[in-house]
Amino acid sequence: MDTPRRARPAPGERAVFGRVVRRARQQAGLTLAQLGDRTGYSASQVSRYERGVAPLTDTGVLRRFCAALGIAPQIFGLTATPAHGAGHDGSPTPGRGRPAAVARRVSAEPGWEDGEDPVRRRQLLASLAATAAAAAGVTAIAGPASAEGISAPGDLLIGRVRDAMLGLGPAPADCSLDQLQAGLASAMTEFHTCQYHRLANRLPRLISTVHALASADGQQASALLAGTYTLVTRMLIKLEGAGGQLGWMAADRAAAFATSAQDPLADAEAARNLAVLARRAGWHSQAMQIALHAADQPGLRDGLAEHTAERGLLIQSASYSAAKRGDQSAMRELTDEAIAISARLGRRTLLRDHGGGFSLATVELHRISAEYSLGEAGAALAAAKRIVPAQLPSVERRARYFADVAQAFGQLGRRDQAISALLAAERQAPDEIHSRPATRALISGLLLSGHTTPELRGLAARSGLA
Repeated sequence: MDTPRRARPAPGERAVFGRVVRRARQQAGLTLAQLGDRTGYSASQVSRYERGVAPLTDTGVLRRFCAALGIAPQIFGLTATPAHGAGHDGSPTPGRGRPAAVARRVSAEPGWEDGEDPVRRRQLLASLAATAAAAAGVTAIAGPASAEGISAPGDLLIGRVRDAMLGLGPAPADCSLDQLQAGLASAMTEFHTCQYHRLANRLPRLISTVHALASADGQQASALLAGTYTLVTRMLIKLEGAGGQLGWMAADRAAAFATSAQDPLADAEAARNLAVLARRAGWHSQAMQIALHAADQPGLRDGLAEHTAERGLLIQSASYSAAKRGDQSAMRELTDEAIAISARLGRRTLLRDHGGGFSLATVELHRISAEYSLGEAGAALAAAKRIVPAQLPSVERRARYFADVAQAFGQLGRRDQAISALLAAERQAPDEIHSRPATRALISGLLLSGHTTPELRGLAARSGLA
């Protein structure tokens, strides 16, 4: 049986494994690209493994390198052959191991990386959703929307979306696919402008109506359902723990419908949302693996600008996961890689409806969050100075900018500037600031930690905190 793996391996161990692979590759006279061909990865992904940027801990990934380079599996703490009764990579069968083991299996499964066996992929994703919910101790989705710390827009949206996903929502409207596509576009606009009260009305009806047409309209309906559930997942992620198991359920559906639609962008977005959910569950290494594997898919490496931008979004997400696991060097290296991708694409903002858009400004926006997550508030504020908020692609992104700046000021104890940034964020998007748990926690902390001002008390009252 393979040696148990830690959820958060030391950077030094990752570097040792990477050096073993690099030395074996060099002794075999192989280039990065040639080893990538043997293992199914791109040259850039092999390079990330060798340098320890991507965690090299999954048994499935390690076995690929062992097979390609003739490395004895025992060097990596693996058995000579996978244990009987385990999965193909030696890990426990889904549903029997620890939740983190299931997450690792999903990220290492060839069907996940290469698009093979979509039924297997769905089963694994569903298993991950169930075990993640159990690990987090969330309430059952059929129960009340117990969103502690969430104000009215979040409560309303979660409750109505939950009912629609369980088949208890509003009756389907009599709409054509064109009308439903227009409805999804309107929902995207409401998301970008943080009109969550409106989304609470539109999304449930959209879910019910698209499902009613799905059996009749095949692939087109699948694409529309994938887009709808991707938006639902993003909304639930924004509300952090409030969605509980519902977020995993929405991510599962988004992935399944993306597979049916045969759309590489939809597939990549489903994987990116899954990576974010894994990060929220505290599985930071697995979140990095999922995002980087998705970025390495052949469907995104065809040179099309939108596909290149999606790779940038995934690498940007992996960078933030590296920060959350405390790996500053990997965070900065991956951020630099995302910046290089944005430079190749020019000053355009692409994929506005995917992860808030991709551009140099959005990469720097993620850097703010990543740096203050590492306790580097000064570096976060330095990144903020490189952004012109008006250049961010949506109201939602601009509100996120000011909220993240407020977090950095709060970390430095600069209360007045933190309050000013929070008020600027509120002017951009009141629903966003009043609903988002991280921002509400900062407001509560400011209330309790020192002298209050009329502005702070007013903000707290509008957020339902006073």
